[in-house]
Amino acid sequence: LLTTSMVITAAVGLLVGARLSSRAGTRLDRTISSLSAVSYAFPTWWVGLLMILFFSFRLGILPSGGMYSAPPPEGGFLRFLDLLYHALLPVFTLVLAGIGPYVYVVRTIAINIAQSDHVTVARAKGLSDGLVSRRHILRVAAPPIVTGLIMGFAGTLGGSILVETVFNWQGMGRLYYEAIA
Repeated sequence: LLTTSMVITAAVGLLVGARLSSRAGTRLDRTISSLSAVSYAFPTWWVGLLMILFFSFRLGILPSGGMYSAPPPEGGFLRFLDLLYHALLPVFTLVLAGIGPYVYVVRTIAINIAQSDHVTVARAKGLSDGLVSRRHILRVAAPPIVTGLIMGFAGTLGGSILVETVFNWQGMGRLYYEAIA
């Protein structure tokens, strides 16, 4: 769950954070920065409970928990699709809780680098904004972003105790919870 959500969070965070860094101070930037702070403040277990209430009980489109349906489907591919169906809600919960800080960090790093002298020189040469963004901002911003991403992937080995407990998902976090209990 955590690795999948981390990959989705990183992809969306890089796209949105890099886009916001070129539009610093605009209404969109201020709105998404505010939503990022709100996203960071919500506990994942609470977001998970709200997702269950809305998508499972209110709309009835996603299962409320477990890894498989009550009688699990026969066959490898159908069982895999059922696993993906049951993983949608926990992964979406983890993405919602983690996307805010990641977008904000990428945005802040890119804005700091965009104010450096080599970026000013690249713009003075007449290079396009896309080229300046890719070659002179994102390339320089990549090492700290990748370092944070790798540290996040190392943290996924432990699992998410609260989210796995809320969604009755049998992962490392749930194993830790049962061992403590």
